[in-house]
Amino acid sequence: MGEYPELEAKGKKARDAAIGLATLSAKTKNEALTAMASALETTMEPVLKANAEDVRAARDRGTSEALIDRLTLNEKRIRAMADGLREVAALPDPIGEVIEGWQRPNGLLIEKTRVPLGVIGIIYESRPNVTVDAAGLCLKAGNATLLRGGSEAIRSNLALTEVIAEAACGAGVPDGAIQLVETTDREAAVAMMKMNRYLDVLIPRGGAGLIRTVVQTATVPVIETGVGNCHTFVDASADLKMAEEIAFNAKVQRCSVCNAMETLLVHASVAGAFLPSMIARYRQAGVEIRGCPKTRAIAPGAKEATEEDWHTEYLALILAVKVVGGLEEAISHINRYGSKHSECIVTASYDNARKFTRGVDAAAVYVNASTRFTDGGEFGLGAEIGISTQKLHARGPMGLRELTSIKFVITGDGQIRG
Repeated sequence: MGEYPELEAKGKKARDAAIGLATLSAKTKNEALTAMASALETTMEPVLKANAEDVRAARDRGTSEALIDRLTLNEKRIRAMADGLREVAALPDPIGEVIEGWQRPNGLLIEKTRVPLGVIGIIYESRPNVTVDAAGLCLKAGNATLLRGGSEAIRSNLALTEVIAEAACGAGVPDGAIQLVETTDREAAVAMMKMNRYLDVLIPRGGAGLIRTVVQTATVPVIETGVGNCHTFVDASADLKMAEEIAFNAKVQRCSVCNAMETLLVHASVAGAFLPSMIARYRQAGVEIRGCPKTRAIAPGAKEATEEDWHTEYLALILAVKVVGGLEEAISHINRYGSKHSECIVTASYDNARKFTRGVDAAAVYVNASTRFTDGGEFGLGAEIGISTQKLHARGPMGLRELTSIKFVITGDGQIRG
């Protein structure tokens, strides 16, 4: 790849590995995933040491605590990665599945079957767990993976990739199936975005800036993921205690992730009864409130929300709050400012729930449950490679089936076209 021979070499190696991966048995892939999980658990020390160096360097650069949290590994998180690999191993292998089949009047049998995408490039930022989740899912779906993490996690990602790639190869997976791009400069990432010769698809995972850059720059087909400007709407008929628990969980349980709530919308008829105790609870948890004029009249001391706040994915203990006149205004606000990720209504009205789920344009729409459940594991898909916020080729949590393509297999007995 011009100035980056590493990309050329690893791209070719991944393409060669993908050919072998496509025909691996489910048994071999599952044994590889199990071996990768065991290796993570028995080789923690070098991974944790590398991660500690990354965290130390990030603190020296003045990195925010939200990003430090995403970067940090510990024994519990590594074991969670290993458990995720075992969960993927336990899932049915999608490759070779006949999705549908039919016979033509001329006797041709046509079957639509599931096959790997081929080579998947992943460009991501500070979360080292993406290295393991992405590699495991891609492997189970028969794909080779070329990983390009952020410079802030390079030591962690190198250590993790070395552990899992060696374990996978030892279990019969072709060499080159799991690789990490070690060059961390921006131009190398741009070059990777144009590796059409080797990459079948590119998946960015990270903040709005990264995703926008990949979408605007790449010539390789992109599946857009990640940005989560998520909302919870408390309807007039809502059980306010339930609404309080859902809204608190959606913001506070883990604020640095893409399915955390960033804007709370409250029906005007219940705002006076709901917001005082809700905001008091938020403040006790350290949440900064940025409100519309009606919110600030109910909750003195809240900062004034600007137009930019309605657009913002904070990934921090900051919450925008708006009092709305009704369901239609809530839906309109979400469709204008939301990122098509996860949206929630808390309501006792079946009709309003139906209107909300039909009217809101998002990958995941909730009725009376926290947006924090938008996750491959929580949906029963096992580990996920990301949350797709677009409509082609996949939407929502991307598990195994979303990492496959289609092949038509046609069987005849001598038919020719007249």
